[in-house]
Amino acid sequence: MRTWFWTLLLLVVAVALAVVLRSHAGNVILLISPWRVELSLTLFVLLVLGFFIALYVGLRLLAWLLAIPDRMRVWRGQRAEARDHVLLERGWTELLEGRFAHAERNLTKLLGQTRVANRRVLAGLSAARAAHELGEFARRDQLLDAAREHASGNTGLQEAIATVAADQLLDQGRAQDALAVLTPLQDGGARHLHTMRLLLRAEAALDHHERVFTLARGLMRRNALSKSEAEQLIDKSGAARLRAAAASGTEAWRSVWKDLKSDERTLPQIALAGAMVFEAAGEPAEAAKILEAAVPVHFTPALVQAYARCDSDQVPRRLAKAEGWLQKRPADAGLLSALGMLCLNGQLWGQAERYLQRSLRLRTDSPETHALLGSLYDRLDRPVDATRHWRLATAATMALPILATDQALPAAETSADPLHLDAEGEYSTYPPEVSLAGSHATVQSDMPVSAPADYVLDPDARALEHEASVALQPDPPAVAPVGSNVDIEDYFDSAPIPIAAFDVPTYSTWPAESPVERDADKRDDDKSHLLSDKQG
Repeated sequence: MRTWFWTLLLLVVAVALAVVLRSHAGNVILLISPWRVELSLTLFVLLVLGFFIALYVGLRLLAWLLAIPDRMRVWRGQRAEARDHVLLERGWTELLEGRFAHAERNLTKLLGQTRVANRRVLAGLSAARAAHELGEFARRDQLLDAAREHASGNTGLQEAIATVAADQLLDQGRAQDALAVLTPLQDGGARHLHTMRLLLRAEAALDHHERVFTLARGLMRRNALSKSEAEQLIDKSGAARLRAAAASGTEAWRSVWKDLKSDERTLPQIALAGAMVFEAAGEPAEAAKILEAAVPVHFTPALVQAYARCDSDQVPRRLAKAEGWLQKRPADAGLLSALGMLCLNGQLWGQAERYLQRSLRLRTDSPETHALLGSLYDRLDRPVDATRHWRLATAATMALPILATDQALPAAETSADPLHLDAEGEYSTYPPEVSLAGSHATVQSDMPVSAPADYVLDPDARALEHEASVALQPDPPAVAPVGSNVDIEDYFDSAPIPIAAFDVPTYSTWPAESPVERDADKRDDDKSHLLSDKQG
């Protein structure tokens, strides 16, 4: 539009000038010593216009020639900027694709060649992210330091570097270092949502329950945190605050409880902690109200079991309330077990047994139910049933080993055992007899095989089975010792033994021998010994 306007204006001026010059004819004389130039007015105007145009074009050409260095400088800057943009775009694309090694290489190259401070900070932060994903934490810290160096004096860039560094430190598990990085931002009044999320992560990792409770509340109010995640954090931190205040030995827990909202008091862990502190303070009715408000909202086994643990004077009210819950949840094994516990506390034995048996029909592997039944049967003087349920409770609680079935050991191999001690003091071995092997095989085949027994659940089974097997086992047949081929008498003196030595002594009184008779007997003995030596 602007071009058309100036074109139209020039045409109008040219037409007006032509009309004026045609109606006003005249001459123009130029006296340039020693020359005298006479021109018509029209030619003079045309020459003036041509000179003006030539001068304008000449000046513009001169200005263009003089601006060549500046234009070359700008062109080089534009070309460098285009290269930087290409490297940055490629690095970010590779970073998003998960090609962290290529991304780090391109972004580090950009960090080294670009001359723009902001672009250097951006390249350094991006390269640090890629190095962090590669697990190169030392190189990541170097890149972050380079980014901080180029961001000096720029508050916005410094906050960005602190945020990125804290996020990476939290991913590495260094919550304390991340909190040290984020603390200056918090002191400076930074209230960015991402910064608050990072602060929440750091405080939660360090179990700073007061800060976690405050930050989770604020983020949930600003819809910057999902309701389920915020409730989990508020539940855990609120319960910890209650327990810490109650452990201090003062009444500070009451102010903590009053600070909680109504929907926060129904969260499971907060409700359990509140019921516990009110029970410890001697206010069981208030504890019951807390649990009664929490159970319909968050029906968890822990809340139901806590509601069932009470004194006998609280049983009627709590039993009526729990039976109302049972009408809405008739197939809940945990609720039935809690009702059985309430009946046990109130000494309602029959009703307790019915509830516990119903719970076992729905869930047979509940150790709590088996233990309650064991206690009930022990109170009812039924030791067999009590022992059985206690054992089942133990088996359901622990991963008991499966023991192998006991069996009778096979007969020992005695074929190579020494059977005879010879005269030289050495053992002699003999080949096994057929009868012995057959008898052993018979005994082994006739052995009774014991039935499988669970010795963990029944400790007396092993002793009873051993006694039964010993009673049923037949006595081994008597085996005569195997004779030796070597005559043992060959190793001893073969001289004849006097017959008088084998005479059976009598008990009659003999007259005393005289010394002469004793000497004769001695001579006879000496002669007999000499004779036997000669025969030998």
